[in-house]
Amino acid sequence: MRRFRSIRPLGYRRGMSKALERLRVTVDPAHTVVITNELQKGIVGDEAILAALPVAVREAGILPVAGRVCAAARARGVRVLHAVVEERFDGAGQSQNCRIFALGAKRRAEVGYGPIDAGRPGAEIVDELDVQPVDIKMSRIHGMTAFTGTELDAVVRNLGGRTVVIMGVSVNLGVLGTALSACDLGYQVVIVRDAVCGIPKEYADAVLENSLSMIATVVDADELIAAWS
Repeated sequence: MRRFRSIRPLGYRRGMSKALERLRVTVDPAHTVVITNELQKGIVGDEAILAALPVAVREAGILPVAGRVCAAARARGVRVLHAVVEERFDGAGQSQNCRIFALGAKRRAEVGYGPIDAGRPGAEIVDELDVQPVDIKMSRIHGMTAFTGTELDAVVRNLGGRTVVIMGVSVNLGVLGTALSACDLGYQVVIVRDAVCGIPKEYADAVLENSLSMIATVVDADELIAAWS
């Protein structure tokens, strides 16, 4: 008996081809960098101030996905930058102008240190990202987003970057703010849907659908890696 292969309509295949081609142009390794946001043991691990965030990270499974994207990026010559927070031991230089910063100050007063103080295990980047010597760590001691008050913009431009691929936490604050800053600075923004998360999940999904999709190209890790292939 002759077997027939199931195929999708021709228009569907053409549409997918065009979408993939657009993504390939957007994330061309010649002008793309990957930014991981606050994927640190003291933020997405057991010492996190927001206990619900590590739970959401584990349930979403974003860390191995982010690690896979980082490996694929390096293989294609795409530079990986890690935006991290490394606070001073005394908290100097930080503000308490919002609720989450006040929670951090309270934690420091109670136990005598912050989970992401420089030199503490919590400040380290998670193992799943398999940080390599070619990667660049961009550290700050204050603020909510990766670009504000840091050298990140200058470094990305000096690397020839015009597109930034963002992964990490959280969609509530850091990822959203970093994406908005990147858009304001003139970058093409790509967000890896299965390498970001927020709390609660339903809210994070709504932000991706209704806010971030308006300023960024939102793709799955497999789509991004395929575009680099």
